[in-house]
Amino acid sequence: MFGLRRIQAYVLGRPADTEEVCSQLRASSVPVSSADCRSCSDPCDLGHDVYPSQFKIDWETQMLGSVKSYNRQVVISTGKSDWESKITDAKGSLAAHLENLKESIPDEPKATHHRASVKAPRQAAGLFRTSDSTNVSVLNGSIRSISDDDESESVLVFPDFKVVTEVQSSIQGAQDLWDSSLDPSVNRTGAFPEKSQLKTWVLPYSCVILLCSHKKRDNRCGISAPKLEHALIRSLEHHGWDADTQIESPSYTYGSPLEDLALTAEAREEIIKTQLKESAISKRALIVKVSHIGGHKYAGNCIIYTPQGAGVWYGRVTPHDVESIVENTIIGGLVLPPLLRGGLNLSRPGCKSLNDW
Repeated sequence: MFGLRRIQAYVLGRPADTEEVCSQLRASSVPVSSADCRSCSDPCDLGHDVYPSQFKIDWETQMLGSVKSYNRQVVISTGKSDWESKITDAKGSLAAHLENLKESIPDEPKATHHRASVKAPRQAAGLFRTSDSTNVSVLNGSIRSISDDDESESVLVFPDFKVVTEVQSSIQGAQDLWDSSLDPSVNRTGAFPEKSQLKTWVLPYSCVILLCSHKKRDNRCGISAPKLEHALIRSLEHHGWDADTQIESPSYTYGSPLEDLALTAEAREEIIKTQLKESAISKRALIVKVSHIGGHKYAGNCIIYTPQGAGVWYGRVTPHDVESIVENTIIGGLVLPPLLRGGLNLSRPGCKSLNDW
């Protein structure tokens, strides 16, 4: 139970506070695993990639609580794995237009979508619900656009677990995306403004894994992301999963986009739920390299999103930890406390796993 991490903490003079973190998470109704983060010996005899000797990270600071809350996180297709130090510095980019749009919108009170009759469990530091914030986190990603229009982007939207295509890299394109999918007042079903060219689908994957690869922001992420990607692909395929690094058009799986379904909002919501459940059992993972997500001192940084609406933020991830992450978190739906920086919608009262509905 966390043996290698505990020994490492002792050798390096760090407090072994895993049990305290584990208690906080259980008190917050987060499904946790007591398995060790590593499934290999130390030193490793399984041939995992290692980080270079100059790869220095922060082993002292408590990671839980090192993430900020947000309502949604979006990943914009760029086909690249590195970008300007600040992605919003790229003039005319969708990221820049979205940032300008965010700044032009007055601050709104925090959304409150919980039913009054349900008392939400208290949350440990770093854990938050979609309704705790109106902020939208904007990232660039390594996926290529699957839009029909070569001049338009495709955008992944979390925790909604959707992809929106035909998004123009313009002020109007940013506004259309905001109105249909990002406005905090819009629920997971989405809004469908008239005359919009956007197309929206549920993502056909059991999980989407984001790896910070932003080398121009911090070289450690540029080093760690490719190694983690390789280790994830190998581990997932070993467990009989498909691991993709480019998105396949959801039309192959789900046919027409949600905009083409002439249904009531309630009927559309039921279809989305059905498709999300189908995605969850597909044994397919999408791995995307992304821009700065914060906390480079904790590289490698990894976020795992699920169709159930959870987002698990891990830090200090090495290739040695990947097999345990795949077995316990991706397949088992359990959080590994020693790696946890925080997360979205991880509190699951009455559930044994993040994979429960």
